[in-house]
Amino acid sequence: MGTLSLPRKVSVLGSTGSIGVSTLDLFERAGAEIEMVALAAGRNVEQLADQALKWRPQIAVIEDEAALPRLRERLAGSGIRTAAGAAAVADAASADAQWVMSAIVGFAGLAPTLAAARAGAVVALANKESLICAGPALLRTAKLAGGVIIPVDSEHSAIFQVFSPSNAQHVSRLILTASGGPFRGWTREQMSLAAPEQALAHPNWSMGARISIDSATMMNKGLEVIEAAYLFAMPPERIDIVIHPQSIIHSMVEYADGSTLAQMGPPDMRAPIACAFAWPDRLPWPAEKLDLARSGPLTFEAPDLERFPALRIAKAALAAGGAAPTAMNAADEIAVAAFLDRRIGFLDIADTVAETLERMDRQNLLKRGGEDPVEAARATDATARRVAGDVVDSLMAPAHARA
Repeated sequence: MGTLSLPRKVSVLGSTGSIGVSTLDLFERAGAEIEMVALAAGRNVEQLADQALKWRPQIAVIEDEAALPRLRERLAGSGIRTAAGAAAVADAASADAQWVMSAIVGFAGLAPTLAAARAGAVVALANKESLICAGPALLRTAKLAGGVIIPVDSEHSAIFQVFSPSNAQHVSRLILTASGGPFRGWTREQMSLAAPEQALAHPNWSMGARISIDSATMMNKGLEVIEAAYLFAMPPERIDIVIHPQSIIHSMVEYADGSTLAQMGPPDMRAPIACAFAWPDRLPWPAEKLDLARSGPLTFEAPDLERFPALRIAKAALAAGGAAPTAMNAADEIAVAAFLDRRIGFLDIADTVAETLERMDRQNLLKRGGEDPVEAARATDATARRVAGDVVDSLMAPAHARA
């Protein structure tokens, strides 16, 4: 393992979520010699306590302040410091870790990610909102601090692995692959009757609720287009999406000479986490290897923008710039929650996002000046959530969604 056998200071933000759990599992499987600086979670105090007792971080932080007494009780006598609240999570992110997994779900992950970048850490980025809401500021902050942002999303990790910054001028296109989600072959009429349980049943990946629904609407791919534009300084017209149901090719980079480089592997999030942890080296661990002879045919098709309008909405938000991507993300989160609560139908998710952006544009609420990126994003996020809530209230959910 070379230098990877040396102790390495690590923090995991969002340690009880799917990415955080996969990160800790990877460390264990790889036998990585690390010093855990901080573990941070939202409200799952029991799992956080169990992780802390196993990994012995300097500090364990729970965002839910009401859970702090229980965390202190569980860790009494361990010597592990405890803290609670959003500010404490950001403080933990800016501690002296060399490598920080940023996997806190939602807007709550923005401030800690910026804090880690400001501290000059290598940030393994699994929090979409950090790029959607403050991509240019985040990348600029990391560069000035001497740190680096390494994407963990499988699609952006794939591009990262085959994208040479020194040859960026020779790149023709970035091609993000998408599984198509559970409704790839459904008509819009069928999708209008879809229940949350059906939308959550992703054919290839095990993910959290919001990401699973975003995969079903393909909003996740729209968000990834915005992220790719920021991460790789690529204009939106040179970022395409292709449906690849097998999820073997995770994304591709097409060069001007006709070569297209693809990164391939089984659908396992520990692989991009391992890449982010060891880069530019490679981390040996007992990963499942790709057997192309047994994987069957690999197929591809163009996305249907009529059945999946979220893709069109996201590209329009990217082109509009300013606060539009932040507002889109917030509106989507409100719409997804309303669908999961059976207050609106599946097709109403994209309609809610589009209507929110339209209302905010009419009210001139999508302009954003040079304020602090977190505060500016927070203000836009709050406004968009309020507007999206109004849109949801105005919609009539299908009868089946109320059942």
